[in-house]
Amino acid sequence: MKTTPEHDQRIAKMIFASVYPHYIKKVETKGRTIEELHQVIEWLTGFDNQKLQELIDEKVTFETFFKKAKLNPNAHLITGTICGYKIEEIETPLTKQARYLDKLIDELAKGKKMEKILRQ
Repeated sequence: MKTTPEHDQRIAKMIFASVYPHYIKKVETKGRTIEELHQVIEWLTGFDNQKLQELIDEKVTFETFFKKAKLNPNAHLITGTICGYKIEEIETPLTKQARYLDKLIDELAKGKKMEKILRQ
């Protein structure tokens, strides 16, 4: 399934801080912790808790969020379907990176072991 330019722009312009509370709710509802959420985000982006909080406070877009990230070299191992899209078929780098994050959070919420989520 190919993304549209409109879809890609919508993701690029979304404010990370507006989505972050939904990530917290999703993982906590399933018995996981904010610390585990932060561990997953740090693995993918390289952002520690302090840097993550700065980006939230600055209300950066996903575009800026991922421009500042140092994507994990194993991120390409994140595959599967999320939000109706096969991650490995997404051509727009930013949209693919956002879907990587969505997939990791989804796996965390579904109770997957951390070693599997972090592709170790």
